[in-house]
Amino acid sequence: MCYTIKQTVNERLLEGRFHARVKYPPQLEQIEKSSGFAFPLVPIITNKETESIQLFHWGLIPHWAKYKEIRKNTLNARIETIDEKPSFRSYTKNRCLVLIDGFYEYQWQDPKGKVKKPFLMTMPDGEPFALGGLFSIWTDTSTGELMPTFTILTMEANEQMAIIHNTKKRMPLILTKENEREWLDGKIEKVRFDEKLVTTEI
Repeated sequence: MCYTIKQTVNERLLEGRFHARVKYPPQLEQIEKSSGFAFPLVPIITNKETESIQLFHWGLIPHWAKYKEIRKNTLNARIETIDEKPSFRSYTKNRCLVLIDGFYEYQWQDPKGKVKKPFLMTMPDGEPFALGGLFSIWTDTSTGELMPTFTILTMEANEQMAIIHNTKKRMPLILTKENEREWLDGKIEKVRFDEKLVTTEI
């Protein structure tokens, strides 16, 4: 699964890397270790506005949800079952890129997970990269507020990630530069692990 990310790249570098314009107030908070359970604002590119980088809340809220609390269960979505799950099946065509420069996974050191070893996954040069996601624009009926939200897709771990994430053996859907636009256009269903990613024990 993927519940903790690193986003420390400034707006100018994001614009240069993803060839899109930032569409939010400058000075995005740069966070070395950001938990999904805090539902942070994260830069994303949607397939509805491919030339814009926007801020969406982590934790997808489906249109039928009455309260925000559901998002603690929708930080991730298994790509194998998104067509079946009520929270995600209406949004399978709402694809997005989640822009980060690292994510964390935890290796269990004992059968019950009381001792865990953290690992940080980054690109060799520290360059930002994209995870595949889905998005929704939820309306809070009590206030009329529109809240943009997203989930990160996960898939079966490859051999390297299965050693690190050694319990559920999952990994986020990691996109390469070459297939980011294909993901947004719906031309690919899933992408294998980008072997350039660097694993660092921390």
